[in-house]
Amino acid sequence: MTMRKDNFNIMTNIKIIEDLKAQLLCIIGEFFKLLTKGNNVAQDSILNCISGAIIILYILGEKLGYSFLDIDHVMKSKLDLGIRAEDQVEKEGKSLSKLKRYINDRRD
Repeated sequence: MTMRKDNFNIMTNIKIIEDLKAQLLCIIGEFFKLLTKGNNVAQDSILNCISGAIIILYILGEKLGYSFLDIDHVMKSKLDLGIRAEDQVEKEGKSLSKLKRYINDRRD
């Protein structure tokens, strides 16, 4: 009986992962579509796409076996690497440094 329950959990997780992947693709598509509309786009729509994608990526990572802390740790490492390598985004406004400071300082 345990075997059936385990199989059910595996299938449920696979379905959730596939659904999250599809949602992410839809959000990214909507985001790109919004960007083509120029200044007439409501800022709320763009923020909804960005925040939705971030949420889905965190949940997808968790469903694949990574903790939120693991994801944050790797993200900080990648930011450090980009900062040290003087990535173009970093050169043009210190965006990587700003994001790293924000992540390090956030409490909620």
